[in-house]
Amino acid sequence: MAKDWSRGGVTLHRDRRASATDPYFDVRLWLQIETRHGWVWAYNLEHLDLIKRFVQAPLREGIPWHDHGRRMTVVARLPAWMQQAKSRDEVLRAIARIHASLLRT
Repeated sequence: MAKDWSRGGVTLHRDRRASATDPYFDVRLWLQIETRHGWVWAYNLEHLDLIKRFVQAPLREGIPWHDHGRRMTVVARLPAWMQQAKSRDEVLRAIARIHASLLRT
């Protein structure tokens, strides 16, 4: 993963084929699973639930923008393939598999 510093913020670029890691501690995240489009990952169960609620919503309201024009919500930063309606079933199956893996342990 490469870090680019620009305008006081950090932008993280990572290989879409590689598993997700925490950008600060560089450890592999537990809540993740690979799909044909990329990785579905979350930092904790609340984050995973937020992604699930966003993806399964039949009507998504406009994404709120901050005053200076940058997207500031967690769901606004999801990859484009996860936000598309045609990927809904695949993302929800991946989230269900993550939940199922937690129940097995």
